[in-house]
Amino acid sequence: MRRVVVTGMGIVSPIGVGKTEVLQSLKDSKIAADQIKSFDASNLPVRIAAEVRNFDPERFMDKKLVRRTDRFVHFALAATKEAIEDAQIDLSKCANSTAVLIGSGMGGFITLDTENNKFLSAGASKVSPFLIPMLLINMASGMVAIEHGLKGINFSPVSACASSGHAIALGTLLIRHGYADTAIVGGAEATIAPLPIAGFANMKALSTRNDEPQKASRPFDVARDGFVMGEGAAVLILESEETAKKRKAQILAEIKGFGMNDDAYHMSAPDPEGEGAEAAMRMALKDAQIEATEIDYVSCHATSTPAGDVAEAKAIERIFQDKVLVNSTKGLMGHLLGAAAAAELVVGILQMQNEFLHAMPNLDEKDLEVKINVVGKRIISAKISNFVKNSFGFGGHNVSLVVGRYEG
Repeated sequence: MRRVVVTGMGIVSPIGVGKTEVLQSLKDSKIAADQIKSFDASNLPVRIAAEVRNFDPERFMDKKLVRRTDRFVHFALAATKEAIEDAQIDLSKCANSTAVLIGSGMGGFITLDTENNKFLSAGASKVSPFLIPMLLINMASGMVAIEHGLKGINFSPVSACASSGHAIALGTLLIRHGYADTAIVGGAEATIAPLPIAGFANMKALSTRNDEPQKASRPFDVARDGFVMGEGAAVLILESEETAKKRKAQILAEIKGFGMNDDAYHMSAPDPEGEGAEAAMRMALKDAQIEATEIDYVSCHATSTPAGDVAEAKAIERIFQDKVLVNSTKGLMGHLLGAAAAAELVVGILQMQNEFLHAMPNLDEKDLEVKINVVGKRIISAKISNFVKNSFGFGGHNVSLVVGRYEG
């Protein structure tokens, strides 16, 4: 079975567009949550989000393509461009053996919201003829393939907030077993629009700290009251070890193992004891052939919801006690939904490379039920050899990845 390595990464996020900006924001403990600026949110119960600001899609694609694709596809194409450049890979030489798996939880929801409003106010004739392809979740993977001439396996995993975690795990699986030599994997999401905000708000999933957006996303804190909606994309270039070595690629990390399962408990709430999360992590450790004692860090899914954070903390405690360091990137960039796992994996690898863990600036008082070792309000130095990236989604979907330094 072939080893799978990471040779390139790209990211578009609320705390920066590109790896360089994101790394600096992590060091600066930059919090992206703010008042929504992309539309008038004054009539909504939640008026805050973590938006991607100063993003010009025409830097990354043709103007006509911008008009014919949704914002989540813009993010995906931009992140893919950076990842390809980072990997210094000539995809024309491996077009038939390159898989593309870019997940999304909700796809072109901004397009759906906008075009539905046109339909209701002005009639069917005003609806864009590009409505259907613009809203399809698989269009991120499809457009990446079209833009780069890639003819290998191509699809989009859809598992709510675990979507890009599944994309990375499945891309790893394809390479391990020879169905692809290279895989472009990740996730993209753009759902900061009135209808999604209203829906998440009405199910009590979002923080309502409208007057204190910088304090709204607070994973593991006793005063947390819901997540902050984010947006963006992250893409990683995976290759088999031999493929990467043959072209003398710089290897950034190794995907060592993964675990995938389902809580089979509730459509939106996690198993309160975190049994599914625990099982997914144990599966990932077994797959990686790594002991729990060899893990230095867990990049949590922790969204800042009362139930979810505690369930994950219980699962981590049963496996690692308080012997690993833990943080949640959602405290800085909000929740990128289907893109969260990939974006947070890029963050994890950046931390591993630069030997630090980002701060949790809103962790004023840790929930008493959270007994794991959560990073506090300042960044800390940390040498990381192996870490776990957790990702969970509505429907009970659980994905855990074990990622580490590559040792040839």
